[in-house]
Amino acid sequence: MAIDPTLQTHIIDVVGIGNAIVDILIQTEDSFLERHSLQKGSMVLLNNDDAEKLYSFIGAGIETSGGSAANTLAGIAQLGSKAGFIGRVKDDNLGKIFTHDIRSAGALFETKPAESGPSTARCLIFITPDAQRTMCTYLGASVLLKPEDLDLSIVTKAKIVYLEGYLWDHPDAKRAFLAAAEVCKSSGGKVALSLSDSFCVDRHRQSFLDLVNNHIDILFANEEEIISLYQVKEFEKAAIQVRNQCELIALTRGSKGSLVLSGEERFEIKPYKFGSIIDTTGAGDLYAAGFLHGYTTGQDLLRCGQIGSICAGQIVTQLGPRSRVSLKELVKKHLQ
Repeated sequence: MAIDPTLQTHIIDVVGIGNAIVDILIQTEDSFLERHSLQKGSMVLLNNDDAEKLYSFIGAGIETSGGSAANTLAGIAQLGSKAGFIGRVKDDNLGKIFTHDIRSAGALFETKPAESGPSTARCLIFITPDAQRTMCTYLGASVLLKPEDLDLSIVTKAKIVYLEGYLWDHPDAKRAFLAAAEVCKSSGGKVALSLSDSFCVDRHRQSFLDLVNNHIDILFANEEEIISLYQVKEFEKAAIQVRNQCELIALTRGSKGSLVLSGEERFEIKPYKFGSIIDTTGAGDLYAAGFLHGYTTGQDLLRCGQIGSICAGQIVTQLGPRSRVSLKELVKKHLQ
């Protein structure tokens, strides 16, 4: 299934809507996690006071614009596609860091910062020597995104609006989601969704099923998320259930690669390995970036999956979700 030729008139390839978070990446030891009662590999939500307290204990880290959708849009921009992002920050220091960083990555970001209310969201990502990431997140201003925060003029120009499942936790953000999806479809665009996290799926299973069945054209999920969505024990059973619920499904499986489904078409994509795994932060986000870049530039579905796999394979070899090598050149080298 190629992209609809009528979408070629849309001047922005992908607009993402998600949590605007400053990621702070810290390489640490298991002993740090133990001292602060953090379960390795988990994601916990913090209030502002706890976030500030934990931040005071860390050493030097890498600060970058983050959040699942923001990572994807930055990757899309680096690949050479036109990307835009909608998310909520506060007019504070971290908000300025987020704004500067995502614009520097090449994404259009024009959402006005909030002048009052909670501070800009941040995620402390502790990376242990085994490449496991333990995330402590304060969502702050990001989850208060409302329909009136949306720049619908950008949405109408997008070939695809990409929605981040994490935002489904808040009623106002949920309304913003649905408003953007409606405007995008009425303008001839397509709506993509990332399920984001298996725990997020557990919290919103029925509403996610309704969303997938009634509003979503392109679905991204990893193995755990799709199994959780359909409450089955085997990946293949989940793949069978989801394949006819939307036009296009891309399912990532870590070291097993990925699976792309569209109607009766099925493409199994091998993983690409470019070195030792250092940090898995952003692997699924960069897969979506590569896939959507391929899709919006008219590539066939096999090649879309391969581009996604190359981007994911590269990002896990370094610290953080912003590639330090040219993704465009990497794709060109491995897909002649």
